[in-house]
Amino acid sequence: MTKIPPPAEELRILDHELWQLDARRGQLLARRAWLVGVLQSASAQALAPDAAPTPTAAPTAAPRPGQPTGTAPRRETTAPSVQNVLLVLGGVLLTIAAIAFTLVSWGDLGIAGRAMVLGAVTLAALGVPVPLLRRGLRSTAESVAGLGLALTVLDVYALHQVAFPDADATGYAAAASALLAALWAAYGLALGALRLPLPAAMAAAQLPLFLWAVAAGAGDHALTAVLLVTAAFDAVMALRMSVKSVRLVAAVGAYGWGAWGVLAAGWLSWEATGPSAAARAAALLFLAAAIALGAAWHVANVKTATGIALTGGLVVVAAIGGIPRPVLPETWTVPGYLACGIAVAVPAILGIARLPEPVRRGLVGASAGVQALAVAWALSPVGVALLGPVGRLGRVWSGAPADARDAVTLADPWPADADTAPLVLAVVAMVLAWAFRSGPRRPLALSGALTLAWATALVLPATLELPYSAALLAQGVTTAATLAAAAYGRRGGTPEPASPASPLPLTALALALVTSVHLVLLSLATETATLAVLTGLTALFAAVALTHRLAPLCGPVCAAASTAYAAALACATGASLGWQPHHIALLVLVVPATAALLAARLKEAAPTASVEVTGAVAGLLAMALAITDLPTLALVLALCGVIAAGTAVRPDRQRAGYAAAALFLLATWVRLAAWEVDVPEAYTLPVTVPALVVGVVRRSRDARVSSWTAYGAGLSVTLVPSLVAAWGDPDWPRPLLLGAAALLVTLVGARHRLRAPLLLGSTVLALDALHELAPYIVQVAGALPRWLPPALAGLALLALGATYEQRIRDARRVREVLGRMR
Repeated sequence: MTKIPPPAEELRILDHELWQLDARRGQLLARRAWLVGVLQSASAQALAPDAAPTPTAAPTAAPRPGQPTGTAPRRETTAPSVQNVLLVLGGVLLTIAAIAFTLVSWGDLGIAGRAMVLGAVTLAALGVPVPLLRRGLRSTAESVAGLGLALTVLDVYALHQVAFPDADATGYAAAASALLAALWAAYGLALGALRLPLPAAMAAAQLPLFLWAVAAGAGDHALTAVLLVTAAFDAVMALRMSVKSVRLVAAVGAYGWGAWGVLAAGWLSWEATGPSAAARAAALLFLAAAIALGAAWHVANVKTATGIALTGGLVVVAAIGGIPRPVLPETWTVPGYLACGIAVAVPAILGIARLPEPVRRGLVGASAGVQALAVAWALSPVGVALLGPVGRLGRVWSGAPADARDAVTLADPWPADADTAPLVLAVVAMVLAWAFRSGPRRPLALSGALTLAWATALVLPATLELPYSAALLAQGVTTAATLAAAAYGRRGGTPEPASPASPLPLTALALALVTSVHLVLLSLATETATLAVLTGLTALFAAVALTHRLAPLCGPVCAAASTAYAAALACATGASLGWQPHHIALLVLVVPATAALLAARLKEAAPTASVEVTGAVAGLLAMALAITDLPTLALVLALCGVIAAGTAVRPDRQRAGYAAAALFLLATWVRLAAWEVDVPEAYTLPVTVPALVVGVVRRSRDARVSSWTAYGAGLSVTLVPSLVAAWGDPDWPRPLLLGAAALLVTLVGARHRLRAPLLLGSTVLALDALHELAPYIVQVAGALPRWLPPALAGLALLALGATYEQRIRDARRVREVLGRMR
């Protein structure tokens, strides 16, 4: 009797059987797919026997019985790749064989045999690609056609050896290359499916004209013209041909021949010694420029067209500028090229000619490049004029130079042929301001124009060799002009503050400062010039600083500059009067005093801070000048303290009181040192007394302030140094006075329950008493037996242990008493 399982168990069994059936079905389907793939591969191999079969790997899910589980080896290349390699290799080998036959075995055949062999082989190689193309074997046809083209070159060589042995090799090569170019082009056009003949014909077409010119013995100008004509031909072919490979070969030729021709024409223009040679070289350069600009006009790519147009513009500048160069002085060479560079960009900027945008940009870029090169040439005299006066620092008031050029050529000579440098700088400045009459780049362009104009004014006196006084006046005017440009901008014809975002005010301010420093260095030649220049600069910067509605940073910088030049004027005045440095320091103190008074009246925070900082630096300068004389240094420190104390009266400068106190203390110490006082109390009491007074006042206003904060620093300044001095003092007055003072401080602390005086006074009193009893303690210790100190220490420890609890209670009481003190 069959036992029927429970429903749950039966359901589980059924699910398991269904899962096994699904798994088996998946295996059978995978096996079927593998068999179908094998049959399809066998059919394809039967239809194309030359193709390498690629067996399909059996699925791993259902391997065939008895079949290995490994897979077929992976193919590392494809059949077309193998085919191409074999075809190229076969063509190369056949070409090498033909060359070897022509060079080695040629002499074993007669004339008829030679002609028959070469003709038959060449015609066969050129004719075989036709049926191959009809059958669709294009790669094989390309290889055989390449062999045919190589055989035509060998035919030409063999023809020269047999029929024209006495012909000029270069001329024959020119004719042969032309013939081959024509034959290859015709062959490629006849068999349009072949890709090799047409670019090969284009490559062969590069040689005939140049080889013909060399064979004809053409001169430099003719050879250069041939180079440029070949480049023009290549440019036309690169722009007109539809075959990409031909365009590529033509473009390479255009760039190569064109670059060679431009360099050769530029060299001829530079080496020209007369108008005729210069004109012929200019004609070649014009031809090169026409080729470049024409190509840029038709090139579709914007970047490529712009670059070609830029090159064409530079070539035009070289062509025009090279015509008058042989007859002009050398100093006018750069201005001549600069004028040509500016003229090139005028049509593009004004829109006179309807030029494409890439061509217009290229011409403008070429003009900018020429102007940049001209400015770079003019920077050499600018550097000499700017840095030359630095040498005056070692030759102060040595005498007025002969002229402005002599004033700046102390270390480096004036550059040769640089007389037109100011003209170059001024012209470029005007062009920059004119070219950017509007637009977002105008502020930056105006800053550049201002810098170039400033460089022109800087170098002009030395270039013209003006008198020394005229040079000083010119630099003073330049300083005032740049300072005015820094302070104001122009809007609608009325002076208004310049825009904070504009770089013009900052540039002008920097130029004004540089010019003022340069002017001061120039004035160091004579005493009168130094005083006059420093006076004028102090007044000029002060006037600008006190003017309202200035550009940002202009007010603070001008205020600081005025203060600095005032300090320099004080030093120069003292030196002019023959004063010693420590006496000049007193005169310099007028500057920080005046700065403190002006700072109290200024309303804006930035100028006030700059004046105060510069005044503080002037005070440090006064201290440095007075350091060689201690009494004067003490006086200078005291006066600086007075200035700082006056500044501290202002509500927003109360912290200056700390500086004033420090300066007064330093003044006192320096004065004591000048009197050769070596008693430490003389140095510490001037600190202690004010500190204690301040502490008393502070605690009277705020009773929560602790005694350590109010009196700790003041008492320590005197008690600690005096204690150190007393320990090294063999006499009795100092320890006695110190002990009395410490006792007084202790009693005051105990009376008013102040922790700081009580602890400091008692500690110092104990140490002072120990110092006085130390000799006697040493005597007693020397007289006692050596076992006695350890015994006494042991007894003390026992006594301490016996009364430990009482001592703890007493210590707590003392701590509570001290805790109630303040």
